[in-house]
Amino acid sequence: MSTTLHNELDRFYIDHKFNSKGKLSVALVITEHAKKRGLPLDAESLLTDGGGQVYGLGKGAVQSILARHGIDKVLAQEGGRTSRGSIGNMREYVEFLNTFSENELDLIELFWIEKVNIFFSGKPLKIKLDSSQSLRSLIKDLIQQAESRQKESQGVYYVGAILQHLVGAKLDCALGVGHFTHNSFSTSDAQTGRNGDFFIGNVALHVTATPTESVISRCKDNLEKGQRPIIVTTKRGLTLAEGLAENVNLATRIDIFEIEQFIALNLYEFAKFDEQGRTVAISDLVSRYNEVVMQFETDPSLLIEIQ
Repeated sequence: MSTTLHNELDRFYIDHKFNSKGKLSVALVITEHAKKRGLPLDAESLLTDGGGQVYGLGKGAVQSILARHGIDKVLAQEGGRTSRGSIGNMREYVEFLNTFSENELDLIELFWIEKVNIFFSGKPLKIKLDSSQSLRSLIKDLIQQAESRQKESQGVYYVGAILQHLVGAKLDCALGVGHFTHNSFSTSDAQTGRNGDFFIGNVALHVTATPTESVISRCKDNLEKGQRPIIVTTKRGLTLAEGLAENVNLATRIDIFEIEQFIALNLYEFAKFDEQGRTVAISDLVSRYNEVVMQFETDPSLLIEIQ
């Protein structure tokens, strides 16, 4: 596969979040339609008679394609058929697929098979609901899992991504969805010109595993604009951030929190300090976290599974 073809496919995969089992199913089945019918495809002809579903989109069709490539795991029990967004996903993909030639379709199918293999290989992080364990230790264990994966996968910054989306999910649980904008972890402040990861009112939150002078510089920019900066970091990062802030005489003007406490205290409040409410609070946090990851990231190994 040429670098150009792969890059175009990867850009679509990332921009349109085609990393879920339903969207992957759509990509496989529509590519198969293109191989049989030729290009360009007419999106309207790919709807069932009632117009409510994508023609041919089902478990059998998806598994048949996967079987050709030696994959016997079930991607989606309904093959994406019951997904409310399948028709919209199909239209997006058809428009994109029509920009290619028919002799590229086999390579395009291989690209989606590669993404399916990534989907199956992405093992989620684990949270074990153990009433004997403190809430801080649950968050600490998650971060330790991320640190272990980061050491094994050079160039993949699991810790930073997980911290960012945990904080974002916690804020959504506390305030309700829609009060601020989420971004992918790769959308860095430097690339976008943002002076923070989350903005709520006049507060700018910076979430970082390893505080640097550039983070403190962005906090200084916040202060100059009348904003109140907050840094949320790891236990090790807390001392580092405090020292960096002290170096530029901003120690008394920047709130710096360690993430285990930042998350755990809110969980107690969400649970109303009740034992049964604790389980619900953790489940709500993990559910919202997973929604954010599925929307803004393409790596399923960032997801969290409750045991």
